[in-house]
Amino acid sequence: MKTIVIGGGPAGMMSAITSAKNGNETILIEKNNSLGKKLLITGKGRCNITSALDINEFISNIPGNGKFLYSCFQNFSNIDIIKLLKDNGLEVKKERGNRIFPVTDKSVDVLNCFINELKKNKVIIKNNSRVKKILVKQDVVSGVELENGEIIYADKIILATGGKSYSLTGSNGDGYILAKELGHTITEIKPSIVPLKADEVLCSSMQGLSLKNVKIIIKDEEKNKKIYEDFGEMLFTHFGVSGPTILSSSAHLVRYKNIKKLFDENKIKLVIDLKPALSLEELDSRILKDWEELKNKEFKNSLDKLLPQKAIMPIINLTKISPTKKVNEINKEERRKLAQIIKGLEINIKGFRNIEEAIVTAGGISIKEINPKTMESKIINGLFFAGEIIDVDAYTGGFNLQIAYSTGFTAGSNINI
Repeated sequence: MKTIVIGGGPAGMMSAITSAKNGNETILIEKNNSLGKKLLITGKGRCNITSALDINEFISNIPGNGKFLYSCFQNFSNIDIIKLLKDNGLEVKKERGNRIFPVTDKSVDVLNCFINELKKNKVIIKNNSRVKKILVKQDVVSGVELENGEIIYADKIILATGGKSYSLTGSNGDGYILAKELGHTITEIKPSIVPLKADEVLCSSMQGLSLKNVKIIIKDEEKNKKIYEDFGEMLFTHFGVSGPTILSSSAHLVRYKNIKKLFDENKIKLVIDLKPALSLEELDSRILKDWEELKNKEFKNSLDKLLPQKAIMPIINLTKISPTKKVNEINKEERRKLAQIIKGLEINIKGFRNIEEAIVTAGGISIKEINPKTMESKIINGLFFAGEIIDVDAYTGGFNLQIAYSTGFTAGSNINI
């Protein structure tokens, strides 16, 4: 059997490796001049390979159609990808949040393991080649036509071109066009795992401030409903907020009903607890204790032990207490207001940043048109899908890369259902 894999990301490389291991003549076609460009920038260049959680817990971390992936995760798990890397000489380590990284902290070392496997299994790699059209005869794939006019015939085609996020790496939605031409439905494409636009005055005044060990809640003020809650790191930017907890919250917001309308009406709030280890009463006592030594200090100079420097003036402004007021002149009610703001710093969320800034794409090939056990199209025989092009997406933490490996392995396998 001859197999063509379109797309040289982690899903495409895994598809090609698996196909070749199954004895198929396999060609991997990539429009960039090299493989794995997006893989290289994952985990800030360190590559968050997968998660150490039990594979059965992965689905609860995939808000975007997680149950569809059950068979794929059974076929190829986090243990399997770790073994593949170790077999190629790369050890891994576990970090906070069950994240798995290479011990070298270099994503290029992960990529080199994939390239070694491709070479070992004699996969033919065609870089700088863009597929213009997938050829079909009587609802069965027959090959592909490249942009330069070259036609390559095949018995099986795996489409693994990625989504629309990080378009500079080549993920510009080409695969959606190819699939749509063959009759596949593309669900709405949205950014997921993406920074959020917010109240620009407050956020820009704290631009660059990174917070650790804070609690965040995203809530729908209209329904008085909590949408998402998390604990960890976040970052203020000139446009709003980012960082791990914020990125994960976006995966919930992207699927929330009437989200655009709620953004427009300022009904989506981010509430930050800057001191989650302290109750309101404990925080009030802490402030009182700090101020015992600072009675004659001005308010603006009294919070250095409690808050990061960049947060002091923005929070003082929210209290409506004069920055030059002496600490011993601040009454109980004003002090209580300060504690409440520190425990519940509220910011209006205005929307998502552009899909080009998203880590993953929500939306894609409708899962209703894909066999979950094989990744084969229900419309065109011999056409398979793998990775981000499918309408599945997860939180941060290595889950999206595991989706790529598991769907790639399944698509590349010779499975007859």
